[in-house]
Amino acid sequence: MESKRIEQWVNLLIFVLLLLKTEGGFVPITYVEDATSKGAVCLDGSPPAYHFDKGSGEGNKNWIVHMEGGGWCNDVTSCLWRKDTRLGSSKQMEEKVFFAGFLSDTEKFNPDFYNWNRVKIRYCDGASFTGDVEKVDPKNKLHFRGARIFGAVIEELLAKGMEKAENAILSGCSAGGLTAILHCDRFKGLLPKGATVKCLSDAGYFIDAKDVSGAKRIEEYYGQVVETHNSTKNLPSSCTSRLDPELCFFPQYVASQINTPMFIVNTAYDPWQIQNILAPGVSDPRGLWQRCDVDINMCSPDQLSVVQGFRMEFLKALSAIGNSSSKGMFIDSCYIHCQTEAQETWLHSDAPQLGNTTVAKAVGDWFYERSASNQKIDCSYPCNPTCHRRVLDARKYPGIFI
Repeated sequence: MESKRIEQWVNLLIFVLLLLKTEGGFVPITYVEDATSKGAVCLDGSPPAYHFDKGSGEGNKNWIVHMEGGGWCNDVTSCLWRKDTRLGSSKQMEEKVFFAGFLSDTEKFNPDFYNWNRVKIRYCDGASFTGDVEKVDPKNKLHFRGARIFGAVIEELLAKGMEKAENAILSGCSAGGLTAILHCDRFKGLLPKGATVKCLSDAGYFIDAKDVSGAKRIEEYYGQVVETHNSTKNLPSSCTSRLDPELCFFPQYVASQINTPMFIVNTAYDPWQIQNILAPGVSDPRGLWQRCDVDINMCSPDQLSVVQGFRMEFLKALSAIGNSSSKGMFIDSCYIHCQTEAQETWLHSDAPQLGNTTVAKAVGDWFYERSASNQKIDCSYPCNPTCHRRVLDARKYPGIFI
């Protein structure tokens, strides 16, 4: 009996390894050692890092630069917590990460971008690569240098061949998706003038909305992030010249001013936004929203009505994108956070679809201008039978979801 059980586990392991081999691969880490002399360092002072899988064939001069997610830290206490984790120190990062979905090197699973140069920049600053504080407090030894990290890593990639790029995409998931929006025009400005440059934000369209108690806690939180990291000067000036800096951390206030073509992949029911913007624990002292937050199927009729109202707010905030064919979107009704990095939600036999179109096809059609209509918005939950739903509580796993 025991030997049979071991055999089953071995067969399962082989199956998983074969699956990984066909859908993507592990890519080693590269440390930007020269960045330390420029003060472009993680929260703990260690050098920034990235993972680079070189392109081939016709994709040799095309680049995907993907920004890792991982939330934010809004004060010294929360930044000290991150300092000794992979979200604040390259010393704590994995030596290899798995590239799948949008970063896969397999044509079957990533037909439009599999042979591009694919880069994943690790996230270790806590402010979506916007901070820059010159002084380092000798007591806590925290370095708030996210904007310098972005510049230093891009500089190294340019030297590795991106300076001759013909096509390039700045992308990211969650806090990295926000990075792709905030740095979109800046990224284009660093690439060759003749290159086709576009930006892709996955689960990074965080909205300025009230929670269930009527407070705008996310606005206050973003204000603390901006102040702690001295982010104002690295936010789009087209926004900061009109609005308070903390508002310029919200995509809805900067999207209309971004000139570079952009694509938004998001669900209208992002579990992180439901759990942290709409119904955070501090606004729900009796815990009435806990089950609904974790699993939308567990929402009461009244709670679901509130959630549907949040969807309408999200769609209203999304209208800032405009209806230009260069500004695309794939807004489904799934209860999931981030969809481009995982093969199951990017392109698979049971991947989420809108009008028989997967995320992968929608992004490819937009980038290569194969479609006149690049904006797809799903009907309201629970209308889409192709949806994936990860029943996890983002509040219990800081740094994993966002």
